[in-house]
Amino acid sequence: MAGKVIKSGIAPFILFAVCSCSGPDQRAPLFTKMPESETGITFRNDLPFNSAFNIFTYRNFYNGGGVAIGDINNDGLPDIYFTNNLGKNALYLNKGNFQFEDITTQAGVAGNQAWSTGVAMADVNGDGFLDIYVCNSGDIKNDNRENELFINNGDLTFTESAASWGLNDRGFSTHAAFFDYDKDGDLDVYLLNNSFKAIGSFNLMQNIRHIRDSVGGDKLYRNDGNRFTDVSSQAGIYGSVIGFGLGVTVGDVNNDTWMDIFISNDFFERDYLYINNQDGTFREVLEMSIPSISAASMGADLADINNDGWMDIFVTDMLPEQYARLKQVTIFENWDKLMYNVRNDYYYQFTRNMLHLNNGDDTFSDISRLSGVEATDWSWGALIFDMDNDGFKDIFVANGIYKDITDLDYLNFIDSPETKQKIISRQGVNYQALIDPIPVNPVPNYAFKNHKNLRFDNQAEAWGLGEPSHSNGAAYGDLDNDGDLDLVVNNVNNQAFVYRNNLSGLPASPNYLRIVLQGVRPNTLAVGSRVKVISGNDRYYIEQMPNRGFQSSVDPVIVAGLGQHTAADTVQITWPDGKLTVLTNVQANQTIKIHQETATHSLNKQANDKLRPLLSDITNTKVLSAMHAENEFNDFNRDRLLYQMYSTSGPRLAVGDVNGDGYDDVYLGGAKGFAGQLFTQKPSGVFLPKPVPAFDTTKTPKMLMPCSWISKMTVTLTCLW
Repeated sequence: MAGKVIKSGIAPFILFAVCSCSGPDQRAPLFTKMPESETGITFRNDLPFNSAFNIFTYRNFYNGGGVAIGDINNDGLPDIYFTNNLGKNALYLNKGNFQFEDITTQAGVAGNQAWSTGVAMADVNGDGFLDIYVCNSGDIKNDNRENELFINNGDLTFTESAASWGLNDRGFSTHAAFFDYDKDGDLDVYLLNNSFKAIGSFNLMQNIRHIRDSVGGDKLYRNDGNRFTDVSSQAGIYGSVIGFGLGVTVGDVNNDTWMDIFISNDFFERDYLYINNQDGTFREVLEMSIPSISAASMGADLADINNDGWMDIFVTDMLPEQYARLKQVTIFENWDKLMYNVRNDYYYQFTRNMLHLNNGDDTFSDISRLSGVEATDWSWGALIFDMDNDGFKDIFVANGIYKDITDLDYLNFIDSPETKQKIISRQGVNYQALIDPIPVNPVPNYAFKNHKNLRFDNQAEAWGLGEPSHSNGAAYGDLDNDGDLDLVVNNVNNQAFVYRNNLSGLPASPNYLRIVLQGVRPNTLAVGSRVKVISGNDRYYIEQMPNRGFQSSVDPVIVAGLGQHTAADTVQITWPDGKLTVLTNVQANQTIKIHQETATHSLNKQANDKLRPLLSDITNTKVLSAMHAENEFNDFNRDRLLYQMYSTSGPRLAVGDVNGDGYDDVYLGGAKGFAGQLFTQKPSGVFLPKPVPAFDTTKTPKMLMPCSWISKMTVTLTCLW
């Protein structure tokens, strides 16, 4: 559980009106929830009370299950697999026209473990058929938690083969992502685990990020042809007991054609951003690239939200939008706790969703509040995809925790001595009396429409996606091959949602291209490819990376929305091996199949080179060595209603030729109790300190501050290249 345990010529605006209006004349919304009577999908992830196994004995009890969408029998229709926490997993075969058949038993994919979590569909053995990898977790007696790999036999049956492939990991697994990190042609896998150790048992001053843990730590497995090998340590992947991984997201964030990894971690540990070094290793660069992160990072997705060709990152957290919910379930950490975490290398974490906009220079900017996507309640699945085919990707958020254990009234209730006396006795804890009073509050999922200017607004209700629920894993795919993306959601204690996208039946329906990528074996789905579609002045970028969101896997068939464009001037595929396929004048509203083996172009690597920056950091050249020392002062202790700190506006710096030698000198102002510093520049460009007795005799007297430690900041210099 995330957080704290006690945690064409009709104008485009007409289409928008059709999708968003309300009232008696309202037409069909963008999405329709399909009934069981039509789909045949009866799957439920039910979590009844159990005195031995519950939210207090297993904190991830209500994290829910995942969804995978993919064509398991190559008939052109995507099928659906659901994971079930306590019950059996389910596989539904797509019969067409939104009708599905439960083939779980005959296919042999129900699973034999007690608690399933994430699911990934991938062609693991390169035979052209999708296999199914199921992660298992929980802490149920007599359950060995081994993950399961169901190899597709090509006849609607599967053979469980995790042990023979080396993927029968016994950790507390959340999800897995299959991708070719070393470009040797086959699919490797990043396995995301979540520690079971009690949060209160950690000493945060003893950061153990570099100490590996066999069951709680993440792992990177290399595909050696017919077996996977754990290469985590040599690849530079953290695998400690403090990982608490809830999301693994893979994509090329720096446009070098090599797959990078973003990991969202729950609780006190910070997230990880791994950049691929192109030599079989990764470097973790989050603190150098991202200014701040979410505090209870859950699901995440990586895609280009503004069509600039750079992949952005969206991460969900637990901040409610509604004021009443905000006051009822949210406790914000104070400034001292934030600084304590920062000093112990857990970085700057804040309770809100994060939308990390890729700046294209190895850095990101959080625009979640600017974009209006920072608050969606207790959120899990995060999916970035084009719901309305206007060419800009929207954001879907799966929402809700079945038993809202952060409810402040409930916390006050269980903290009272009277309650403790009734619940705790010599015979043990009466868990039913402890759990029954926890509020059950279904909340709507969110569907943020992209308005093309980095602004989003929630259209879940207008689009038919706003039913209150407790949703977790979610996946998208074109279930009926009509050129728009449908949506499937896994819920706790409720039937799964299957949403049909109605775009193809709406007036002035936007145009699209369905793109089927056929890679060379063993990477038959060309995972890791990038698709660029150019129509007029518009450019759309999509990466072929099915494992997305929270515990889920989307359909590998790509649907590119073209808006009102009736054709794509250019469709360019950058394949995993670096070769290019370029098609021109491709008419809209059709399915095109593109084969990697026909690629004739080679990637121009120079096109991916970054521009040389105007300024470069020369701090380490010791041109100027200066330190600014200052007592840390907590402004909020003086005035708790302040919106921000005001004692941190310094230090000040001034530049001028103080000695008339024609070279600029530098003056650094001192904090309270510290003298200013003067540095004079020499012809060589080096700055040397110039003692000035008057600075020391006129400094402001030092005040006693509430914190005794001193913060020191180095002066950073930049120069023109």
